[in-house]
Amino acid sequence: MKSTGNMGRRSWLRGTFAAVAMAAGLSLAAPAQAADTIKIGFSMALTGGLAGAGKGALIAMQIWAKDVNARGGILGKQVELKFYDDQTNPATVPGIYTKLLDVDKVDFVVSGYGTNLIAPAMPIVMQRGLVFPSLFGLAVNEKFNYPNYFQIMPAGPSPLTDWSKGFFDVAMAQNPRPKTIALVGADAEFARNAVKGARENAKKLIPPSSVPSRRASLISSSSAPIRRIRSAWSRRRPKSVSRRGCSAAAWWGCNSRPS
Repeated sequence: MKSTGNMGRRSWLRGTFAAVAMAAGLSLAAPAQAADTIKIGFSMALTGGLAGAGKGALIAMQIWAKDVNARGGILGKQVELKFYDDQTNPATVPGIYTKLLDVDKVDFVVSGYGTNLIAPAMPIVMQRGLVFPSLFGLAVNEKFNYPNYFQIMPAGPSPLTDWSKGFFDVAMAQNPRPKTIALVGADAEFARNAVKGARENAKKLIPPSSVPSRRASLISSSSAPIRRIRSAWSRRRPKSVSRRGCSAAAWWGCNSRPS
């Protein structure tokens, strides 16, 4: 039964991606070449901090392409993946997508892995009016409000706040309830969004005067904010602490009494 469920999900994902590509992407990207392939372009973190996740995502996409091609392709054409290593560096992303569209003449683009590498591609995609499926981006479209953006991540209908909602639900169920909160995030797109959502959740549950209004940047594991969090943890003061990802971390620490 478990195997059947996995196959069902796989078929659903394959069908969804193919449907988006056929119904929207191919009609919006650069004119398709008179060839027997459909080119899908993207950047991917193959080196740098997100390389572990990026390499896994690339393997999954290659499996998908192989599977689709073995079944006859899309619209009778074989799928070709065209990708470049973005080095987990947002500054490389606009150039990569410009090259994919203007030089490689891909028919369709999808995102790389993660919020920090998706957001820099948005202006390029929007300028061309392309459909843009994105992989694991947190609230990327909150500020762009782009109608052709499609997110692939189970972050809830309100990703900005839903991302940390479960943490606050657990924290506020403790006895005594937390009265103060510390928010520390990396100076990067993912962490900024995560901390913004956490701050909004906190304001609903904790006295506003106890919710920080400023964001401190997470420079490294030895930075002053992290040393303070570790020190508080060693004294068992925080009621709970949650960590999400090293390269774009967002930490939430709740104290059951004011500092």
